[in-house]
Amino acid sequence: MSNPLSPERRRFLQTTVLTGMSAAALPALAGAREIVASPVPQARPKEFELDETTIADLQTGMASGKYTAQSIAQKYLERIEAIDKQGPRLASLIEVNPDALAIADGLDKERAQKHVRGPMHGIPVLIKDNIDTADQMQTTAGSLALLGSKPARDAFVAQRLREAGAVILGKTNLSEWANIRSSHSSSGWSGRGGQTKNPYALDRNPCGSSSGSGAATAANLCAVAVGTETDGSVVCPASANGLVGIKPTLGLVSRSGIIPISHSQDTAGPMARTVRDAATLLSAMAGVDARDNATAASKGKAADYTKFLDPNGLKGARIGVARKYFGFSDPVDALMNELIEQIKSAGAEIIDPADLPSHGKFGDSEFMVFLYELKADLNTYLAGRPGAPGSLKEIIDFNEKNKAKEMPYFGQDVFIKAEAKGPLSSKEYTDALEANLRLSRKEGIDAVMDEHKLDAIMAPTAGPAWFTDWVNGDCSNGGSSNAAAVAGYPDITVPAGFIFGLPVGVSFFGRAWSEGTLLKIACGFEQLTKVRKAPEFLGSVKL
Repeated sequence: MSNPLSPERRRFLQTTVLTGMSAAALPALAGAREIVASPVPQARPKEFELDETTIADLQTGMASGKYTAQSIAQKYLERIEAIDKQGPRLASLIEVNPDALAIADGLDKERAQKHVRGPMHGIPVLIKDNIDTADQMQTTAGSLALLGSKPARDAFVAQRLREAGAVILGKTNLSEWANIRSSHSSSGWSGRGGQTKNPYALDRNPCGSSSGSGAATAANLCAVAVGTETDGSVVCPASANGLVGIKPTLGLVSRSGIIPISHSQDTAGPMARTVRDAATLLSAMAGVDARDNATAASKGKAADYTKFLDPNGLKGARIGVARKYFGFSDPVDALMNELIEQIKSAGAEIIDPADLPSHGKFGDSEFMVFLYELKADLNTYLAGRPGAPGSLKEIIDFNEKNKAKEMPYFGQDVFIKAEAKGPLSSKEYTDALEANLRLSRKEGIDAVMDEHKLDAIMAPTAGPAWFTDWVNGDCSNGGSSNAAAVAGYPDITVPAGFIFGLPVGVSFFGRAWSEGTLLKIACGFEQLTKVRKAPEFLGSVKL
């Protein structure tokens, strides 16, 4: 058994595994891809014309004249009103873009003049509310402290999306400050946006911090969405909401203009209902940015990632099973074991076990790096944000003065710990960073992949969604995001099945810049299993 998470790390490292600790006193049901529960009734939203529609479907519709970019945007805006603001009230969006229809109209005029920018032309995208946009929308990380201060320019990711012809439909809710404020937080809650719900069971948590992007995409409020991750915050909400999520190699996607936590681990990533849509969005997002030095390493590496997709992508792939990420849930283990047999039948070579030699050894150093980099990186970001509080200390003071609205359920202990740290030249920080990179890379992912000549490592992404609990905070039970997150290596989660009606995902992760290989494997897995299904907005599941 590995050491349990410290209270400080429990929340935002929610997908770090508690190896060997069972989170479910349920029998393992070998061979069952789906464990079925009796649903608690909930009024079903009316049928939606674009339910489960892909980017390719939308492009075909616009090319034929069945749809326009404006009509598509209008349909999604109506869906947002019906699902997010009325009906189930998912609270997955903080705001819609008042310019969305005008932007879509401009893209329709370009199409009429035979100018189509690419596969994202006219496609509605939602982005997380920690990604700067210099338009009529706010960028607040869910915090009231940033309300009213406008970024001077678009984040590079937002700029890339606009250039690709995407329609930025709105901003999604998130765990406030990307879940770095408190060790007792509830994922998906922000002072500005309230609590995001899981569309599969409304009393369950959507996982954080890209909770709104996950819930909205699962609920078909957009074609695709952008989330951000420091450790688990793309892949966990993707898993909990039945989505494909890609946490790319650090530097493949620029972080400039994204409210930071840790420059050693932060990245934006796509969230989608299919592997192809996620690959299409990643292709549009990636690129070298002079404002983010980490992207220099990606020169010549970004690509049209859809070219790697292969429905037979599992054949001949050498995949290692990271068994030390199992053991937190009997039903999850049973599901994964059944899937491993299916993967073998599709022609993959399975090496089991294939555990990281450094498994469980870099949790404390990861948190230490977060504390130092949070203070330094957030202070730098705030200094360039007109009209915003000027420092982490001023954010802490704002929260204290506005406790009733900002801290009704949990406090800001992590912020306070970070504020107490010194500069990035501190030995405590440099030692922790060195340990992180060595243990997660050379003595971690690279070591096990070299030993077994692997193309990818697989593990359960996370367990089924837990109950949202404002009294006690999150109750996550396990997962596998931490090694790829700390290493800055790519991690892709794909829907793997359902347990009591709640989605769970499987992760494939590997070396730096191996997105193409991982996407090939993910595509093969998706086509083999085909388990994604739309949510029914149940009030709960009957256990």
